[in-house]
Amino acid sequence: MRRLTLAFLTYCVMGGTAAVAQISGGVVRIGIATDYSGIFAGLSGPGGRVAARMAIDDFGGKVAGVPVELVAADHQNKADIGSAIVRRWYDEDGVDLVMDVPNSSVALAVQAIARERRKLVVYAGSGTADLTGKACMPTGFQWVWDTYSVAASTARAILEEKLRKWYVIAADYSFGQAMAADLTKVVETQGGTVLGVTKHPVNTPDFSSFILQAQATGSDVIALANGGADMINAVKQFAEFGGNAGGPKLAGMAVFISDVHGIGLESAQGLILTTGFYWDRTEETRAWSKRFHQLHGAMPTMAQAGVYSAVTHYLKAVEALGTDDPEKIAAKMRETKVNDIFAKDGFIREDGRMVHDMYLVQVKPPKEVQYPWDYYRILRTIPAMDTVRPLAESQCPLVTK
Repeated sequence: MRRLTLAFLTYCVMGGTAAVAQISGGVVRIGIATDYSGIFAGLSGPGGRVAARMAIDDFGGKVAGVPVELVAADHQNKADIGSAIVRRWYDEDGVDLVMDVPNSSVALAVQAIARERRKLVVYAGSGTADLTGKACMPTGFQWVWDTYSVAASTARAILEEKLRKWYVIAADYSFGQAMAADLTKVVETQGGTVLGVTKHPVNTPDFSSFILQAQATGSDVIALANGGADMINAVKQFAEFGGNAGGPKLAGMAVFISDVHGIGLESAQGLILTTGFYWDRTEETRAWSKRFHQLHGAMPTMAQAGVYSAVTHYLKAVEALGTDDPEKIAAKMRETKVNDIFAKDGFIREDGRMVHDMYLVQVKPPKEVQYPWDYYRILRTIPAMDTVRPLAESQCPLVTK
């Protein structure tokens, strides 16, 4: 009997050791690469770290029998700094998953490193569609939005109002360039005209000359293909030039609820935009968002909610397989539907895009607001497949046409 007991105990211990051995280093480590003090700090930044911590805590702090650790760093919106951080994380610090990466130039640099090392990376804050286009890879996922999804959805809605003449003010880097190109294609395909595109440097404080130039063209719509502080400054200055009192409409292509909060409803009212998440949409989103607010002091943006969703989905895959092998985990994430506070029946396409419903919303006027952060009126739900570029148009080498 003693021999049988010893044999059984040895089997249990060895079996448990073997299971843990499938997790490299005996720990699952997640890295949040984000912007802590720059133009994207509000839409992602510290709030992304809070959302990731919530996902880990909701999972019990452990997965597959090992602890889950969270590390974070500020990429300062510089591709070289972001690359150095992620390279060190992958090569020296044992980071299994890199998350968030707002700023498309940094994201594309990180994608190249992850591809070389066959490591996992999920983008929540970055919007360049190239991440699931010509720069796609098997272990890279774009979770929340891209330039196509917000440009196409918002433009189609405004074009339905017979506003055909457009002028675009775009940030002069990969994100703004991609969004301007996507927007131009949608507008022209739907029978509209883009009268001009003006590009501006990142962190532009004064948009007056750009706005005056756009107004002088006689356009029906001025579209902002920028984000963060640049977009906020442009909207505020548009209102200062009397834009809300008449003349062309202002359309924000990449607007987050943190932006609306920063702009103020007096200037932002009437703005139409597309979002992947709104905190006040359902009982489930309200309950989670109120928890987030207690920790962060603000309601979550779609990027921050997306971080929570992606980390949760990743941990579910690790738990199911008992390994942190990047390629096996990526395959498991692809084959499993996404169901959480962010998405219902979401799924990952072969190009790495997580496909989910989005929402066309309009910023309320101040007189309609009933409680703090009651900013949006949901105009309609945009079905998942209407928010993504058709695979037939994809430049992703993983796509079979």
